[in-house]
Amino acid sequence: MSPIKSYEKELAFQADRRKATTEFIKIISDLWYDKAIEVVLFKNQVIDKNVSDIINLHEYAGEFVQKPISIFDSVELLRAIYDIKLPPSKIDIGKLTYEYHSDNNEYHDAKTFVLYKLRDAKNSKEIRPKDVVLYGFGRIGRLIARELMAKTGKGNQLRLRAIVTRGELTEEILEKRATLLKTDSVHGQFTGTVDIDIANKALIINGTTVRIINSDKPEEIDYTKFGINDALIIDNSGAFRDKKALKRHLKAAGVGKVILTAPGKDIPNIVHGVNQYDFDPDGNDIYSAASCTTNAITPILKVVEDSLGIKKGHLETIHAYTNDQNLVDNLHGKYRRGRAAALNMVITETGAGNAVTKALPSLKGKLTSNAIRVPVPNGSLAILNLELNSKTSREALNTIIKKYALEGDLVEQIKYSLSNELVSTDIVGIAAPSIYDSNATIVSANGKNIVLYVWYDNEFGYSHQVIRLAKYIAKVRRFTYY
Repeated sequence: MSPIKSYEKELAFQADRRKATTEFIKIISDLWYDKAIEVVLFKNQVIDKNVSDIINLHEYAGEFVQKPISIFDSVELLRAIYDIKLPPSKIDIGKLTYEYHSDNNEYHDAKTFVLYKLRDAKNSKEIRPKDVVLYGFGRIGRLIARELMAKTGKGNQLRLRAIVTRGELTEEILEKRATLLKTDSVHGQFTGTVDIDIANKALIINGTTVRIINSDKPEEIDYTKFGINDALIIDNSGAFRDKKALKRHLKAAGVGKVILTAPGKDIPNIVHGVNQYDFDPDGNDIYSAASCTTNAITPILKVVEDSLGIKKGHLETIHAYTNDQNLVDNLHGKYRRGRAAALNMVITETGAGNAVTKALPSLKGKLTSNAIRVPVPNGSLAILNLELNSKTSREALNTIIKKYALEGDLVEQIKYSLSNELVSTDIVGIAAPSIYDSNATIVSANGKNIVLYVWYDNEFGYSHQVIRLAKYIAKVRRFTYY
């Protein structure tokens, strides 16, 4: 074939691929808004993505499973999914597309194949939507609000009904709250609309009213006045950290459960994907979603502990600076944190080593930990230096973790990176709490000592873990196919 004809053929293929991708985006949107079916591509979100994003995700998926993942096959399967009756669901089209052309696939008709693969959906129980109240509206609170409102769909799961803040609530303050939700220096613009309703003291987010309640005494709020009942309170204020303080929420009218977005004392500390099933939502009213670092390292530590056994280890977190530190040198309650956050690397403590053992009791007494805050606003890295009970190799270890990233209980928690060029800005906006850097893995010559590098978006990834826990506690987890 001549170079000109070859080039023309490439152009035609690219046009067809982009046209198919446009249809992919439309069906994804229709499934979500018409049927409350959320589609992901090997755990990557595809709602509100553009054509280039979807094409790049298919390229990543093919590299990940070492087999081409075609946009044309994905579209064919999406058409079949749309044509069948399903309950509210979350479906990985990447996994389905991969399996559609696997050697043991007996179904060559897309609709028959989809009906077979999603056959368990008929056993799903009806979901009763849960009212959610954010108590506090800082970094984590605003990201949770963004995600809840962007993914409201038909409102079958979590419904953000109110936000509780402290201090006077004037029109100026309400406008500032709205602006902070709409624009973010790290995470960019909110892909929706945010207006204010000063008469009702509310934000109108994507056309939906979210009340702003002014209070610093949680037990005195009557949520039922706003039509809110049996609500799940997500406390991201930082004001209450133990069971006694958090029980104040339960005294308020209209409250059913409480989640703390920080490590908690005398309450279950949950890393979703690892230990949520140890606690029955009907038997507990207050939960902690642990810390961002604990959520990052615990899934990987569980894989290593279950597969190879951990004799002992040290965890070092290279963490983005936070609002707790000083912008310029000034007095601080903790050593070193008083020095200018954007100018210094700061050694400080982390409780992640001990916190891990609340989710993985077998590691009690085996881990030490420390942290270094560094001059980046978001995006962190955990370095796990572990001594194993069983020998392994770099290839074998990576294969084990890749398997867990593909299937099982940790598919939402572990993202397996194939990149040789991964840096901290690349992981901003990734919903998985653990981003495993496979190319950075080190294994000693004797196969007993390993060093693992786990990236995490300490804001975005953690916020998604909070939401996953919220869905479990609220019993609004949908049928999923991963």
